[in-house]
Amino acid sequence: MSTWTLNDKVVLITGGARGIGAATGLELERRGARVVLADLDADALARTAEAAGGRAMTLELDVTDLGACEAAVEQVLASHGRLDIAWANAGIASFGPLEQTAPSAWRRTIEVNVFGVYNTLYSALPAVIERRGYLAVTASLASFAHAPGLSAYASSKAGVEALCNSLRAEVAHQGVQVASIHPTWIDTDMVREGDETQRSFVRLRESMKPPFKRTCPLERAVTDIVAGFEARQRRICTPRFTQIAHVLRPLLTTRAFEKDQLAAAPEIARLFEAEVAERGAEGASTSERTGAQLHAREPSGL
Repeated sequence: MSTWTLNDKVVLITGGARGIGAATGLELERRGARVVLADLDADALARTAEAAGGRAMTLELDVTDLGACEAAVEQVLASHGRLDIAWANAGIASFGPLEQTAPSAWRRTIEVNVFGVYNTLYSALPAVIERRGYLAVTASLASFAHAPGLSAYASSKAGVEALCNSLRAEVAHQGVQVASIHPTWIDTDMVREGDETQRSFVRLRESMKPPFKRTCPLERAVTDIVAGFEARQRRICTPRFTQIAHVLRPLLTTRAFEKDQLAAAPEIARLFEAEVAERGAEGASTSERTGAQLHAREPSGL
């Protein structure tokens, strides 16, 4: 794969309307890739496509619908004739102690973050195999460390990391490489919404040890992910200190490391209980934006 470059590669990015997916898609476009952005949010998708100078192909896509994912890949093939890279980046977050969080929010997090990844990869795999290409999945630092209030999110991200590990071995002989991507807190809408609207979420972040509590610039994630794609890396940690978390992951679930979060957990629960009283369990468990998008798609299985 010494001749592999991003120039002229056809790249499908789910969750491409905003955040890491959108920003990285724009950079890949600048590097000469032929980018296809797919997302539920049609308005944000149009804005990102405009920022790309109208060159990026866009698809409105619900990743929890396998048929829709298969149709999206067919559209990519019809327009571009091939698919070199498929990046299953679409994801949502929910927050709250397991006892108090809305079951519907917990379940939807798994549906989008796990089944949505499966649907994307399953649909794209034949075309990517034909190109001896590259598959990527956005996991998280939460694949390694599992904080209170993040049981759904951490479960989903640990699950897709395991999926990548299995799939990587399955397709290696076909010339396909698979990456799991592990960002920490990145300055995106998802993180800002939690910081701005959930006192319980803010308390969790306050309880974390540095550097794990820090929010990192979006540009840092874009640089690391693009470099990882260029090198066809099997694991992309961003920023780089998250590699340490991967190496030391057995220590992240010890009593010593969890001490501050164990001390904060009762207060997190009290704050979340107050938020449930204010906004209801569903409203406290997800951001207003995410909740509105998901309810709009209830007939398709969300």
